[in-house]
Amino acid sequence: MPRLHPPPPLHEHPVVTRFRERRAKQPQLRIADVITDFAGSMPFVYVHVVVFAVWMLFVEESPWPTLTLVVSLEAIFLSTFVLIGQNRASAFQQEKADHDFLEAETEVKTNTELTREIHRLTVELHRRVVGPL
Repeated sequence: MPRLHPPPPLHEHPVVTRFRERRAKQPQLRIADVITDFAGSMPFVYVHVVVFAVWMLFVEESPWPTLTLVVSLEAIFLSTFVLIGQNRASAFQQEKADHDFLEAETEVKTNTELTREIHRLTVELHRRVVGPL
């Protein structure tokens, strides 16, 4: 019977490590990560408050048409980055679920083999100590 050793303790889920390493190799994904990190922060909100206030007060006499155009274009790009982030999260969750499923299947097979071996040994021990069933 093979000796089973527990795996070494992990500090991070293996899928997380693989996913991060793959993303780090792709410049466009690193750029998208930086943008979504900034776009989802309070400094992003503060910058916009200041920029919009300056624009409305000092840049144009009638700022609404141009400002509306700029904000609309920005919304288009930001929504694209939100979708990129959602796709990334979805891909990560699917990869993690697949990994966890395979690990669980391996555990079930190992536990089944161990249970069968324990049963076989128990029957053999009973036969030797008490006699045939």
